[in-house]
Amino acid sequence: MSLGTRINGQLVRRLGGVMLSSTVLFGVPSLQTAIAQEVIELDTVTVTLDENGNPIGQGTGPGEANEQEGFLATRSAGATKTNTPIIETPQSISVVTSDQIERQDARSIRAATRYTAGVTPEITGGADTRCGGFNIRGFDSTANATFFDGLRLPSSSIINFLCLDPYGAERIEILKGPSSVLYGQNGPGGLINYVSKKPTDAPLREVQISGGSFGLLEGRFDLGGPAAENSPFGFRITGVARNSDNQVDTVDDDRFFIAPVLSWEPDAQTNLTVSANYQQDRAGWGLQFMPASGTLTDNDGRRIPNSRFLGEPDFDYYDTDMGSIGYQFSHQFNETFTFRQNARYAGLSHDEASIYGGGYIDEAAGLLARSGGTGDVSLDTFSIDNQVQAEFDTGILGHTVLGGLDYRKTRYTDTVDLYGADPINVFDPVYGSPVTRFGNYYDNTVDQTQTGLYLQDQIKLDRLSLVLSGRYDWATTGLERPDSDFLSAVDAEKDAEAFTGRVGLIYNFDNGIAPYVTYSESFLPPLDVSASGTLFEPEESHQYEAGIKYEPPGWNTLLTASVFEIVRDNAIRFDAVGGSFQARQTGQITSQGFELEGVTSLTDSLNLRLAYTYLDAEITEDPDGGLEGMTPTTIPRHTVAGWADYTIRNGSMFDGLGAGLGVRYVGSSYGDDANSFKVPSATVVDAVLSYERDNYEVSVNASNLFDKEYVASCGNADFYCFYGEGRRITGKATIRW
Repeated sequence: MSLGTRINGQLVRRLGGVMLSSTVLFGVPSLQTAIAQEVIELDTVTVTLDENGNPIGQGTGPGEANEQEGFLATRSAGATKTNTPIIETPQSISVVTSDQIERQDARSIRAATRYTAGVTPEITGGADTRCGGFNIRGFDSTANATFFDGLRLPSSSIINFLCLDPYGAERIEILKGPSSVLYGQNGPGGLINYVSKKPTDAPLREVQISGGSFGLLEGRFDLGGPAAENSPFGFRITGVARNSDNQVDTVDDDRFFIAPVLSWEPDAQTNLTVSANYQQDRAGWGLQFMPASGTLTDNDGRRIPNSRFLGEPDFDYYDTDMGSIGYQFSHQFNETFTFRQNARYAGLSHDEASIYGGGYIDEAAGLLARSGGTGDVSLDTFSIDNQVQAEFDTGILGHTVLGGLDYRKTRYTDTVDLYGADPINVFDPVYGSPVTRFGNYYDNTVDQTQTGLYLQDQIKLDRLSLVLSGRYDWATTGLERPDSDFLSAVDAEKDAEAFTGRVGLIYNFDNGIAPYVTYSESFLPPLDVSASGTLFEPEESHQYEAGIKYEPPGWNTLLTASVFEIVRDNAIRFDAVGGSFQARQTGQITSQGFELEGVTSLTDSLNLRLAYTYLDAEITEDPDGGLEGMTPTTIPRHTVAGWADYTIRNGSMFDGLGAGLGVRYVGSSYGDDANSFKVPSATVVDAVLSYERDNYEVSVNASNLFDKEYVASCGNADFYCFYGEGRRITGKATIRW
């Protein structure tokens, strides 16, 4: 029901917990006339709105949930595709709302998930313009876990879609563990679902301007609402324009982002939402490949600064254009059957060039060898997901049955040329070295199609809920490669198929406690290929998970504690060899752990978020020998993050004044698979100070407030260590009307 609907002559709104009503009697010019006429009293219908004008409890689009207040979301369409309350879903789910993204001024998907249990989002440091190094439950999820409104955005061997600007997201959902049963090809750690902003029922107008560290100047806008009064059409358009440098010297980080959306809702049973987005990034290589000596440890009393650029300024760019267009359609035929169809085309074009460190040739002198290369990527992918949902009872059992057929086709071309440059002194760099081309390394064209058929039954018996899901996938992957200066031609194709399943059980007690157990599987025919042109066997994984969720009655709070074990077979990993990176298929990796997460927005003034993760990862099988029992690199055993913010809302002279403080701790991790050295733990502090008055707000955010200089991770001691991002301060002014 839209806000313009009149029910028995009464238009009712509830905003911020206050009931507002206006009596509008049909065609009656005055209250006195109305009293004189016969009026039939019906029950009052109340529409509860969120801050963006969306009815709370209703989705913002087909199959999407938008029930959230402050930092807390209470429903998720992602885990079951049926808009089920999180407290009734037997799976660990974390949601980062748009309120949290705004409050913490998260400038990337990775930064937005810093306070999420089970996620280590900045393995390669916050200054990484490639948006890589995203781990979920101990497994790299950079390339195999990104979804947009429930449809996968696959990656090439070089580039991914994880750089999508978070300002365009209504929420970011992290589904923990294997999720192939509903989504097809997916990695073992889980998936990242970017839920885009949708049209609002009430007018929304927001304009922001920001400035800050590293020469940042940025403008944003978010406009939406109905096309006209009582119109079935709604719109929303979100945009970002940024000019900025990077923590690393000489590196740019510019962006343009635009996302228009149009919705059509001719009746209460039908919704069509058409959305598009385009993002242009013009950047350099923020990721610098550093040696351990001079970063982790002193090099004759010297340290390499975290702003050091090791490449050549005239041979350094990382330029990406990516966009998509798609739709979400939903029609409810009757009380039993609903049909949904989601489709999206996404494309990506990318060019890069870099010179990077390749290990010391004279450690005492600080002289570092350098390698380099260029990359050219063109990627196109089309996905469609058809769903039929049926809700019915069989005796004492309630059923929500979901059947689906999805299809995806992806094609990409990666072209890589190898270059070299003279060594550089990491402590006293001199740029201007000639850059020499060695030749074409490879020119791969990869095609992949996937078709999946799935069925799910959510069975409810009073407070007991059972989820049974099964899926069968068929996938074909092909590789074409001509002869290059280094590699032989390849023309290969591999078919793969698999059944994946999930079973979960949860019981909701009256006091808000909900224990659950679940088992799930995943299946991933890789898009990556080996240097020799080998098409890898599909990765497979399974997870056992048990936990307790707690939603205290009357509190806007959700607490989750979970234990899990994930086993990943045929794991593909990337080794740094001689200044380049090669994919290889290894044996088995097992990750066991414990997560604790709490989110609360007790009032519109107070937000709290707490996350703790314990991970025990182990290489349990290694066909190359020698690494069984070792812990994979970059995986900390302990991570802790806590955030609290409060805004005064008491009508005093301080009304609208707010402050927030966050602390993030990332434990130590091993710097190589042989576990020969460790990267120390690090603790950083984030903060915000803000002031609101009427439609205006000004704020100042600081990430890594005390400018802690630390190494985020290492992959080996020679040239594979990465600094974390230093202090970033951003001032922002916002007007809403």
